[in-house]
Amino acid sequence: MHASPAHRRRGRAARLAALQLLCVLAACAPLPQRAGIPTRWQPSPNFDERSIALVVIHYTADESAAVALRTLTSPSARVSAHYLVARDGEIVQLVDERARAWHAGESRWGAIVDVNSASIGIELDNDGHAPFPAAQIDALLRLLRDLRLRHGFPGANVVGHADVAPSRKVDPGPLFPWRTLARAGFGLWCDAPRAPAPPSFDALTGLQAIGYDVRDPAAATRAFRLHHRPDAPLDAPLERDRDLIACLVGRSLQDGAQDTAGMIGR
Repeated sequence: MHASPAHRRRGRAARLAALQLLCVLAACAPLPQRAGIPTRWQPSPNFDERSIALVVIHYTADESAAVALRTLTSPSARVSAHYLVARDGEIVQLVDERARAWHAGESRWGAIVDVNSASIGIELDNDGHAPFPAAQIDALLRLLRDLRLRHGFPGANVVGHADVAPSRKVDPGPLFPWRTLARAGFGLWCDAPRAPAPPSFDALTGLQAIGYDVRDPAAATRAFRLHHRPDAPLDAPLERDRDLIACLVGRSLQDGAQDTAGMIGR
């Protein structure tokens, strides 16, 4: 007796559902991306996934998370981020962490000249003028802890869009609570009082040592002030901040040393 077409369809659906259930129960890994034509699959162990060295924080500059989501998922906008954190603390993932999201544009940080290829992008639902709610910052910190646990980047390597693109961007802006993040182990911060910088210390070279692109010194200075001294005039001479920059360089070196020691001890 032959099964009817409807019966065969139900059978295929049942088998597919059973396969999906088995996959979930077995915590199946994502399938490898394969060619669209017939090939023979001979896996090699000689590869690694995209290395995450940096997290870049943005604000959306939109009036709501819903508006931002429409932009971040629009094919014509050609912009994305790995995560969007809403004002109420909801976290939306938009791009697989293994993939390169289009969030940083033309940017660099230290030796990283293609920031998109080495970073996780996080958009915060904020119009650029309002304070960041506590629920949103709490959610961001949870996300950062999870990312660092899995990717192992240095805590100092949590930066703003303005830091990596000082000539073009200002986000996440002067209202972003970098001090709160630093107390949780993310980003660099130095409170006063600070030790005097060595007499030979050059402030611009110090900014470069932290990671800033100093080819446009005025832009690098503005980005630094937005992050570390938002209450100071953005166009004040950089030499006024020699002590602060020297402290930040020291913290950056200390953070790198701690991460190296941690990796050796694993």
